[in-house]
Amino acid sequence: MALKHQVQQDMLNAMKAHDEIKLSALRMLKAAILKFEVSGERKEATDQDVLSLIGKEIKSRRDSVEQFKAGNRPEMAEKEEKEIAVLLEYMPPQMSEEEVTKIAIAVVDELGAKSKADLGKVMGTVMARVKGMADGTMVNNVVKKLLP
Repeated sequence: MALKHQVQQDMLNAMKAHDEIKLSALRMLKAAILKFEVSGERKEATDQDVLSLIGKEIKSRRDSVEQFKAGNRPEMAEKEEKEIAVLLEYMPPQMSEEEVTKIAIAVVDELGAKSKADLGKVMGTVMARVKGMADGTMVNNVVKKLLP
């Protein structure tokens, strides 16, 4: 089953089960998918597109968690964290920092990167290889450690 259809089915199941957290997260994801499909060239979202949208939704919620914690709103931060957990169920298994480091070292060697000036080239290549399987912030930190 296509990921987009799986999200729709899970959303219906969450409605029937009165699971407000899951329903909220999946409604936001469904809205993002529909927005993607009607913008630009009006094409149906592929599984890769949906994974990319899920990643954006997770990143957005992580930012919200930080802001809610800074604003002393722990109940809102907790809700966002629960929604992140729901969205993570649709993502492929995430890579560890060690796995990302191995890939980053290989890319640095391939590109002959020598300094922070090469950060953009290295990041672009590494992110293409770990697409959807690693957090961009973690990848950025790993690459920065490797480049003098």
